[in-house]
Amino acid sequence: MDYAVIMAGGSGKRLWPLSRKDRPKQVLKLLNDQTLLRNCVERLLPVFDERNILVLTNAGYADLVRENLPELPYNNVIAEPAVRDTAGAIGLAAAILDRYDGDAAMAVVTADQVIEPAETLQQAIRDALTFARANPEYLVTFGVKPTFPSTQLGYLDCKNPSRHKGCKNEVYEVRAFREKPDTQTAEKYLKTGRFFWNSGMFVWKAGTILRLLEQFLPDGVEPLRRIRDAWDTPNQAAVLEEWFLRLPKISIDYAVMEKAPKVGAIQLDCRWLDLGSFAALADIVTSDENGNIVVAGESLLLDCKDSIVATEDKGHLIALIGLKNMLVAHSPDATLVCHIDETGRLKELLDHIAERGGERFL
Repeated sequence: MDYAVIMAGGSGKRLWPLSRKDRPKQVLKLLNDQTLLRNCVERLLPVFDERNILVLTNAGYADLVRENLPELPYNNVIAEPAVRDTAGAIGLAAAILDRYDGDAAMAVVTADQVIEPAETLQQAIRDALTFARANPEYLVTFGVKPTFPSTQLGYLDCKNPSRHKGCKNEVYEVRAFREKPDTQTAEKYLKTGRFFWNSGMFVWKAGTILRLLEQFLPDGVEPLRRIRDAWDTPNQAAVLEEWFLRLPKISIDYAVMEKAPKVGAIQLDCRWLDLGSFAALADIVTSDENGNIVVAGESLLLDCKDSIVATEDKGHLIALIGLKNMLVAHSPDATLVCHIDETGRLKELLDHIAERGGERFL
C-alpha cells in the first residue's frame, strides 16, 4: 500500500516568540486560520487514506499534533524521544511500515512548507509512487523550478527527462546534489536550466530505503532492527527510548541521497516555500501599498514602510508609527521588536534569555 510520512519535529526558533518549545511552528495559525500541519494533511488527503498518513514529531509535541489532527488514528502520530535528524526519523518510519507491509511505498513530506497549487504536488506524488513501484531500486525526490538564484537552498543537478507509463510528469536522472551556493554559482545554475531547488521531499519503497540505510549508515542497522521487532509489543516504548538515541544524527541527504546509485526527480512547477522565518512571510502574504507584511487581526500602521507584523492574537491591536524595515512579532507573554536585518541573531537572543532564567519564555 501507499503511505505518507509527515516530518513534523522542528521547533522553529526563527519564528520566536510565536513558536516555542511547547508550541512549534507546525501548529501556528498564520495562514488562512489553519496550521501548517493541517494544510499539509489537507494536501495529502486526495492521494492517501487518512489511516495511511503517519506523522513523526518530537515527544513533547505529540499531544499537540493529535489535537490538531483528530481524524488520524492515535498510533499514527509517532513520538521521537530525541532529535536524530531526518535519516533517523525516516529510518524509523520505514522500519515500522516494513514490519506491517513488506510492499509499502512511502512519500516523505515536511509539515512546514507552503505549496500552491496543491494539485501540482498531488500529481507529482502519484507519479512518483507509480514510478517507484515499477522501478523499486530508485529513490525519487522532487525538484522545485527555481524562480531566482537562491543562496539559501540546496540544488539538484538533473538530466535526461523521460516519460514513463502511468506518469503525467517526466522523471529526471539526478546527477548530483549541490549544497547552498554563493550568488555567482546560483546564477550559473539558473542559466543552465538543469538545476532545481531541493525540496526535501521523497518517494520510495520502504524496503529500498532500509537496504540503502543498511549499506550507507551501518551504525543505524541495529537500532532500527531492535525498534522494528519491538514495535506494537509491550516493550515498544522502552526499546524506542533506548535505541532511537543510538541512531546517528545525520540528514537523509548526507546519509543516503548523495550516495545512492539510482535517484530520480520530478519537477514541481509551483509556488513553494519553506516557512522557516518571518522574512518568508513576504513570499506568501501580499504587502500593503508601503511594502508592509501584516499577519494580524487588528493593526494600524502610520508612515511605516517595508516592515513585518505578525501575531496569532486576532483581538490584539498592534499600532506602529514611523517604522521602516522593522519586525514586530507579538505573543501573549513575549514581544519581539527588531530590525529585519537582525533577525539572524534570534538564536543569540534566545541563548541570552535562557542564561537569565527565562525558560518559561522559550
